[in-house]
Amino acid sequence: MKRDTKRVSVFTRRALVLSGVQLATFGALAAKLYQLQVIDSDRYKLAAESNRISARLIAPPRGRIVDRFGIAIAANHMNWHALLIAEQTDDVAATLDNFSRLVPLAEHERARIEREVRRHRRFIPVTVREFLSWEEMARIEVNAPDLPGIVVDAGTTRLYPFGPTLAHVVGYVAPPNENDVADDPTLALPGMRVGRAGLEKAEDRSLRGRAGVVQLEVNAIGRVIRELERQDGVPGAEIGLTIDAGLQQAVVERLGDESASAVVLDAQNGEVLAMATSPSFDPSLFNSGVSQAQWIEWTKNRLTPLINKAVAGVYPPGSTFKMVVALSALEAGVLSPTDRIFCPGYLDLGNMRFHCWRKGGHGSLDLRGAIKNSCDVFFYETARRAGIDRIAAMAERFGLGVKLGIELPEQRRGLVPNRAWRIAHGYRWNMGDTVVHGIGQGFLQITPLQLATMVARIASGRAVQPHLVRTVNGVLQPGSSASDWPELALHPHWLEAVRAGMWAVVNEPGGTAPLARINFNGVELAGKTGSTQIRRVARELREHGNFNSARLPWEFRPHALFVAFAPFEAPRYALSVVVEHGNAGAEAAAPIARDIMLEVLRRNPAERQNAPQPRLAEESHA
Repeated sequence: MKRDTKRVSVFTRRALVLSGVQLATFGALAAKLYQLQVIDSDRYKLAAESNRISARLIAPPRGRIVDRFGIAIAANHMNWHALLIAEQTDDVAATLDNFSRLVPLAEHERARIEREVRRHRRFIPVTVREFLSWEEMARIEVNAPDLPGIVVDAGTTRLYPFGPTLAHVVGYVAPPNENDVADDPTLALPGMRVGRAGLEKAEDRSLRGRAGVVQLEVNAIGRVIRELERQDGVPGAEIGLTIDAGLQQAVVERLGDESASAVVLDAQNGEVLAMATSPSFDPSLFNSGVSQAQWIEWTKNRLTPLINKAVAGVYPPGSTFKMVVALSALEAGVLSPTDRIFCPGYLDLGNMRFHCWRKGGHGSLDLRGAIKNSCDVFFYETARRAGIDRIAAMAERFGLGVKLGIELPEQRRGLVPNRAWRIAHGYRWNMGDTVVHGIGQGFLQITPLQLATMVARIASGRAVQPHLVRTVNGVLQPGSSASDWPELALHPHWLEAVRAGMWAVVNEPGGTAPLARINFNGVELAGKTGSTQIRRVARELREHGNFNSARLPWEFRPHALFVAFAPFEAPRYALSVVVEHGNAGAEAAAPIARDIMLEVLRRNPAERQNAPQPRLAEESHA
């Protein structure tokens, strides 16, 4: 009996302990369930939603670039591309074979597609072909039953309506590389492009915009079930340029097949109205990828179509530099507008003889006559009096040999040397160097944009800076008024004397540029010729009159330059023209400048609010 009682007592205690453990366990479970179901319900509900919903970024539309009248010169248009979803076909190779019969695929394209199919999950789309034409897209859709796994999707691509006409100004875009994506992950989105040249590169950040978001319902392995919500991205900014697209077309047509450049500025505020380089290229080719054959053709072309000659081509300015030499001497007080210098046809300096372009000389000339006749001896002597350091300082004030305000990243500084520069390179500066620079030769290297800026400053008396961006999202940017730019602080009489000489170059008998003369509603043009040697002419050839540079091979002929402004009485427009190896500025560059200025005056873009609709690239080729 006692044994049974003891046994029951032990069982009861064990039962109580076990019950207590069970109660504690169920209590803990209940508490945990309460925490999960009640206290933390919102957090776990959000986590569950995150697993069910996938938020993905959407590439924003790239901003447009328009001319001063709102005409699109870089825009977007519909782009169809074919995608392959491998899980929707039993035989990827057969699908690609059928696709190739409709839209041929190169071997490297097919290899790339098969490689991406192997790398990615079978439900992830792989791009088969971008930039499908309407006809190609239609063929694919009609033959869809024979193309399991192929879908056609719509996107956008960059469109350049003016093609090569504005290629060097606008630039081009291309797919981003790994470094681009590392800096900005949104560039990994399908359809995103990066500016690689011109304003597309300079304004790339503004043009990209902000990515949008789409919420997709997905299953456990990430396959899309349906789209739940979409918030489109913010388009890139619309950049309004100072360029007149119609004027640009006229300038490009006038340059023709020459290896040349021309720049037209508003002399009052520095707005670039036209900036043309010939020959050019089709910027749209970079969007889809330039073929090796095309690249070789461009790079082997001695006329260098890929280089923006207006801002990256550097040339000795020749006689177009003489106005700067004169102004440096006038400011230094070593020359007055009425001082006369005798030209016998040469200047002897030590044992060196420096020739004037006119063998018999010009006789006695004042500043006006020296500019009119482009007398080399006058400016040899003027440079000798002023000294190279004063000349270099004046050149900088007129925008030569310095970086200007233009937004193009391809801009080159050029070179205007002085004594310190020469010494830094281990040489002494001597008087012969100064004399040669007096006529724009020697070490001088100037861009056509800098020459146009120089003339704009001579014409306006203000330190205008050339610029291309006029508005951003319709808001006018600083620099559109003459009052935005400081005066040059030069005596008005000095500038008037230089302008008078430039007027005589074109309009007086005996001037060096009669072919630049215009007659447009009483408006007159003032200008200056320039011809710059790229190889030295032997003294005996000069003295015996047997030398004719026009007979040289093209690449050895002098460059031809002309700078001008108009109207003479109230200057508003400035321009420069450089014809590579054109031989003579008066014959090759001056007539081009005349025709361009006539078109500028006819259109008068600085005063107009609208302009005639220009021809687009496809219309020009029709």
